[in-house]
Amino acid sequence: MADLRINLAGISSPNPFWLASAPPTNSGYQVQRAFEAGWGGAVWKTLGDPILNVSSRFAAISFGGKKVAGFNNIELITDRPLDVNLREIYETKKKFPNHAIVASLMVEPKQEKWHEIVKRVEDVGVDGLELNFGCPHGMAERGMGSASGQVPELVERQTYWVKEVAKTPVIVKLTPNITDITATAEAAVNGGADAISLINTINSLIGVDLDTWNTIPHVAGKGAHGGYCGPAVKPIALNMVAECARSPHINVPISGIGGISNWRDAVEFLLMGATGVQVCTAAMHHGFRIVEDMIEGLNNYLDSKGIAAVNEIIGKSVPKYSDWGNLDLNYQIVARINTDVCINCNKCHIACEDTAHQCIDRRPDASGKSYLKVREEDCVGCNLCSIVCPVEGAIDMIEVKSELPPMTWNERQKALNMTAVCKADLPNY
Repeated sequence: MADLRINLAGISSPNPFWLASAPPTNSGYQVQRAFEAGWGGAVWKTLGDPILNVSSRFAAISFGGKKVAGFNNIELITDRPLDVNLREIYETKKKFPNHAIVASLMVEPKQEKWHEIVKRVEDVGVDGLELNFGCPHGMAERGMGSASGQVPELVERQTYWVKEVAKTPVIVKLTPNITDITATAEAAVNGGADAISLINTINSLIGVDLDTWNTIPHVAGKGAHGGYCGPAVKPIALNMVAECARSPHINVPISGIGGISNWRDAVEFLLMGATGVQVCTAAMHHGFRIVEDMIEGLNNYLDSKGIAAVNEIIGKSVPKYSDWGNLDLNYQIVARINTDVCINCNKCHIACEDTAHQCIDRRPDASGKSYLKVREEDCVGCNLCSIVCPVEGAIDMIEVKSELPPMTWNERQKALNMTAVCKADLPNY
């Protein structure tokens, strides 16, 4: 069994699986049930001034027979009194001293407000603080959440205010509703953040009811944009985690969030630089016991690789992640159809003929039946045929050895510029 313990900026946890600040961490009862199920940590549902929530609150996208492919909510921070939450945090930490409890916080962008809530929360024994600069609805309209998180100067200033009084590690939770998330991540670091967490939810409207014309969800016939999460946002989250992990200016641990539904998703986030992960939608969909499969799957994966501790895989894929201009233009792969496996459904041919590069032919065999074959000299290796193919192993993407040396766009442009300079200097000789 591999060692699954992590330490995120001084916050220890028996495993990298935490519950994110959300409905599953709204009470001591829930967090204690989660710890009993095996979760290593929990970020308590965001604390702040008393809030009134609405009904209804949630909506989801189902796609291709899969329920909850994407999830939307218009719920705000906790609507339970701060004193009640603090008492339950104290009781939960006393009962589970080895599990990580992080308090998510959100208040007005005022120094005294941050100082007050930090002191009160740390007095009950939390292991760390997570500053919620990401909520895209409700709170943003009040100058908090993503309204602060989209402005690097506000992120830096409020992080600094918290660090003035905080005695525990400070994690800054970032909004994805911004052009360049590294700008706010760097601002958090400049403000003294011990770690960052990302992503929070994405601005979204899940749909419109075609009978009533109401938005989904709606409150008495009125709707509002909400926060989007769940499996559908994983690629967006993974990219933003990777961008922060590879930035030389963001040298703090990362807590990865966004569409993590199983141990495989978690490993991807760890490889791309996250020290640990936070989960919400999957727990809401399937319950707390999904963590059992996550722990078992991660253990088996590490054992199969001969890796003794989960910390050994953190960031291992970051050096492989770069900009388009650094990719080898002379690298080539082509599609190859395995006729003994192919069921002749023709999906690859249709996809290639209509929307790609027209390089798959239907040819007759000796018996008069037809089979599919790729004209490899015309194949650009786009992967579309293998993506739409419904049969595992029917199409392989094969590397073609190139006679040309590796050449990136950046190298090509540099060579062209040098050539232009030399030509310009020729009249001087």
